[in-house]
Amino acid sequence: MTCAALIVAAGRGTRAGGDRPKQWQPLAGARVIDWTLRAFQDLAEVDHIKVVLHPADIEGFSPPRNVSATVGGATRAASVRAGLEALAGHGFTRVLIHDVARPCVPAALIRRVLRALDTAQAAAPALAVTDALWTGENACVTGTRDRAGLYRAQTPQGFDFAAILAAHRSHSGDAPDDVAVARAAGLDVVIVPGDEDNLKITHPPDFARAEALLTPPLRGNMDIRIGNGYDVHRFGPGDHVMLCGVAVPHDRGLQGHSDADVGLHALSDAIYGALAEGDIGRHFPPSDPQWKGAESHIFLRHAVALASKKGFAISNMDLTLVCERPKIGPVAGAMQDALAQMTGLALGRISVKATTSERLGFTGREEGIAALATVLLVQQ
Repeated sequence: MTCAALIVAAGRGTRAGGDRPKQWQPLAGARVIDWTLRAFQDLAEVDHIKVVLHPADIEGFSPPRNVSATVGGATRAASVRAGLEALAGHGFTRVLIHDVARPCVPAALIRRVLRALDTAQAAAPALAVTDALWTGENACVTGTRDRAGLYRAQTPQGFDFAAILAAHRSHSGDAPDDVAVARAAGLDVVIVPGDEDNLKITHPPDFARAEALLTPPLRGNMDIRIGNGYDVHRFGPGDHVMLCGVAVPHDRGLQGHSDADVGLHALSDAIYGALAEGDIGRHFPPSDPQWKGAESHIFLRHAVALASKKGFAISNMDLTLVCERPKIGPVAGAMQDALAQMTGLALGRISVKATTSERLGFTGREEGIAALATVLLVQQ
């Protein structure tokens, strides 16, 4: 199964106030759209994110990794159709369609929708209506309505990709949401529990509510750990170097007791350091012949498991490789993918970058590669 998230962000949102559409307005140190994208970037289950934008916004949008953009239409349904057509032919079997104005969507809610798609073609989150319902006119109550069986709809709404694409292609006119389009095409839609925190920014006071949800006060006993790792390996004979689990072609190899993966060694030491558990040598002594030539993912997986055993989750990791050659940029994405597989982290929480030392020192003379890593652990 491959899953895309389709973020609908082509509206103008005038009811929210401000001098620009609500998705571009500031919220808790970022923009509304940044928080919404982050909610899906942090999920390993989401393979790609497509953002549907107004024509006036697309040129100024710089998509982060694993995100692309397309131009929307005059109505919400037209914008969703445009996004689905842009995703068609890329092998996606599922799609999550989400309003950009819901930046506080919890990961657990998104996963509930995805689990429902294991046995259904369509699923959407909703909250049962619990308040009494009135009709009114001229600020006076004119009657009541039965609330039994009524729900407040939320997004993301999840679908079998082929089914919802066909439904939109056969639909004419606008629709309040994609559930309406699906039902018009005869699809059954499963309701999954929504979340009160998954508010939709519609009016000016909603920004303050969203900010409070996105920046909750820290618990007094929250344990946050930062660890740093540094490692160096020299060049020797070989035709490739192992970096973050990726074999990178090169005219020399890196020398070491294990496979000399300097990136994985620095990341492992950063985790051990945050846990006050020493370094790789404490857990995998070089004097022990069983680790001779070992693949370094063993060390990183052990460090991640140890963190979990001690009650910590890895929030993010940042790695810098220092070398003149090989060039890291073309393979940085593959390294991120490999690290995501080893650690279980989402790509949006893994940074791999490189720099040179301006031809100075041992890295400048191309005698070896250095790596620096920083990892943040948060108590679970």
